[in-house]
Amino acid sequence: MKKDILSYSMKAIKALTTRTMVFENDCIPIRVQNLSYKKIINAIRVGMSVYAKPKKPWGYPITLQIEPSSLCNLQCTLCPVTYGMDRPTGLMDFELFKNIIDTIGDYLFMIVMFNWGEPFVNPAIYDMIAYARRRNIKIVSSTNAHAFAEQENAEKLIKSGIDVIAVAIDGIKQETYERFRGAGVLETALKGIRNLVAAKHAMNSKTPLINFRFIPMKHNEHEIPELKKLAKSLGVDALSIKTLNPYGCYSDEISEDPAYYNKCLTTDERYHRFSYEGLSVNRCRKRINPPCIKLWDCMTIQWNGNVCICAFDYRNKYGLGDIRANSIKNVWSGIPIRSLRQQFGKDYQKIQLCKNCTHSFVGGSLDGEIIEEVFYNQSVTNLFSKPENSEKVKPI
Repeated sequence: MKKDILSYSMKAIKALTTRTMVFENDCIPIRVQNLSYKKIINAIRVGMSVYAKPKKPWGYPITLQIEPSSLCNLQCTLCPVTYGMDRPTGLMDFELFKNIIDTIGDYLFMIVMFNWGEPFVNPAIYDMIAYARRRNIKIVSSTNAHAFAEQENAEKLIKSGIDVIAVAIDGIKQETYERFRGAGVLETALKGIRNLVAAKHAMNSKTPLINFRFIPMKHNEHEIPELKKLAKSLGVDALSIKTLNPYGCYSDEISEDPAYYNKCLTTDERYHRFSYEGLSVNRCRKRINPPCIKLWDCMTIQWNGNVCICAFDYRNKYGLGDIRANSIKNVWSGIPIRSLRQQFGKDYQKIQLCKNCTHSFVGGSLDGEIIEEVFYNQSVTNLFSKPENSEKVKPI
């Protein structure tokens, strides 16, 4: 933890002279240039807050995770959207998004534009991305790519100025793809990728970085040797192999049935998210306490304006406020989130969500460990910088 904080602080100090900082999202390094001093100074204050963990942070969030949609066009195995999240579903309104940006956009480095659901079923998302990019905010999103089988949508995405788009493809044959992606059609998703690549080239655009993402599971791990060939043929910028989190219930309920995990986990332990205790399904806990910094540097906002502790609180059991009824700045420093920070600092394991969180176990880190390997098209490395976890990065 101290090493991470020192690294973060050094980046912030360097940014005062270069007005540039580099962040990573799933091992994709994102360079933010021409930063305002307002953003840099806020980032330094946030870094100090991460170290001291006050109930009220000394800065505003530098990252937002926003849910453009809690609806989805697929029915993926293990996903809470498929079996019900026990909260209202819908699409974020552009005016709500605009209000978010107008209020704290001057402090933000990055917005992760997905939470639960497929973000691109919301037709307003392209305008949202473009609006945020005008404030020099980097945008990262994830998709199943079905929306981009329509060429018009692919062109709108490129024009929006989005920085990174991860395309989730977890099978390279229809029979393996649909085992996890439910109602998904592989050829539709691949057509979506081809349309994105073609539109990017046609517009001579440097962005987005198009990341072909694959999660190995028992039924598809035999396809891993063919991934680089497919990624090359599609013309994507990166191929990332992400470890599986088989714990479908991210909140309070954790199944301890070994058969449940054995049917999902690969035989190759490199692709396991967690370290396990022998043959038991019990995960090995981290010694670091606490292992997460999101309560001090990131805010998660659901489609209807509800603020929750983080993305894993898909049921909004730990609701922290509603930005439609209260200022986002007030929610960030309000009593509910202050109480949560205080409890987290004392003993995070007394918060059930945090106790069972993927980040609380060996292998489930906030950053690099959830990505096992990344293969890059060399032409994009100058634009997006060299990843810190360089031992995991190889050419496509």
